[in-house]
Amino acid sequence: MATTKKKPMIKQSVGDMYYAFNNMTEKGDFKKGDYESTIQCGNVKNIGTTENSESTTVKASGKDYEVVNQSDSIEMAVEVVAFDTEDLARMRGDDTSADNGLMLSGAESKRPFFAYGKVVNKVGGGKRMEWFPKCQLVENTDDIATQEESFSEQNDTVTIKAFDFDGKGNKKTYVDSETSKYPEGLTEEKFFDSVISCKEDLDAAIAPAEENNENEQGA
Repeated sequence: MATTKKKPMIKQSVGDMYYAFNNMTEKGDFKKGDYESTIQCGNVKNIGTTENSESTTVKASGKDYEVVNQSDSIEMAVEVVAFDTEDLARMRGDDTSADNGLMLSGAESKRPFFAYGKVVNKVGGGKRMEWFPKCQLVENTDDIATQEESFSEQNDTVTIKAFDFDGKGNKKTYVDSETSKYPEGLTEEKFFDSVISCKEDLDAAIAPAEENNENEQGA
């Protein structure tokens, strides 16, 4: 039996964040796979991800038969230097309909669903890229302090919750450049050009590269 010592890449930093608002139904329900055509990209300072899971042991004939694991929820605390004002207001469900720019906040409202994407950059050039296709804003901070003699960052934090986006209870999709099946030629730009929520979405994202390679070989 052979012994192999693996040396996985270590995390270096968080990359950009991406988000796209869902084209919800008239009743405000999530519409699977239907998003606005524009993918927004923003800068991130820090992302803390909490995955809450639950394990249940199934017993049969007086013995442990199987352990069933289920992820209850995923929450991300996203610290940003600045967040687009209009997008944040929209995520909060604020009323921005006034023609003179007055925005109303705090009343009961249904917050929109959106897809959220994040990047983990690794030492050595590796990447893990993730999409959370069905998310809502849970809360956001707006702390501010008096400016001192030297500049100090006054960052905001938004908390985003990811929900099941399919019938199986999945909450995220991702690819990792260290895996053996990582698609050749897949870049961050291609992965986040559209929301990836199934195998077919990823096939469509990498298809242009495969077509170009076939054309070059046939030339």
